[in-house]
Amino acid sequence: MRIAVFASHNGSDLQAIIDACKSGALDASVCVVISNNGGSRALERARDAGIPGYPMNVGVYGSEEALSDKMLEVLDDYKTEVIMLAGYLKKMSGKVLQRYHNRVFNIHPALLPKYGGEGMYGIRVHQAVIDAGEKESGITIHRANAAYDEGEIVSQVRIPVLEEDTADTLAAKILKQEHIFIVDVLNKIVKGEIPIGAEK
Repeated sequence: MRIAVFASHNGSDLQAIIDACKSGALDASVCVVISNNGGSRALERARDAGIPGYPMNVGVYGSEEALSDKMLEVLDDYKTEVIMLAGYLKKMSGKVLQRYHNRVFNIHPALLPKYGGEGMYGIRVHQAVIDAGEKESGITIHRANAAYDEGEIVSQVRIPVLEEDTADTLAAKILKQEHIFIVDVLNKIVKGEIPIGAEK
């Protein structure tokens, strides 16, 4: 299966996917990496692995429409079958969501529907969990739609929040588990255990 990965910053989840593909743990390949941040570590990771990487944002292409059209062109060029949003902090283009209906997945570092929505990413999520006194947090992978973090949940993993946890320690625990979980869920997608729809 040919997977396009979108990432905004460090790209450690991307690296986990690349490593799983290389080792044979995941019967797939990362066909292209797209980042809204031209200086992202994710694009460096792509380059280091010999994977095509594209900085793509409105600043580069001038308008949302032009950006969406270029994204579709690139995704088509690399025969993309599934899109994984792995730390991608921009709202996904409606045109891309329509073309890849039920084939765009997002990973979020909390148990949705709690602690999602616009502006809820990174350490903000973990701090909100700590501030609320939650006894557990976790990771959600869901189908992406036009709203932040509101698509159909396909899988979750739960992680205990200990009394001594801070936002930083919770973030570290969840990130470590993310690298395993994202590969596990992609395996289920590849095997058809999580269905994907036909392109529109």
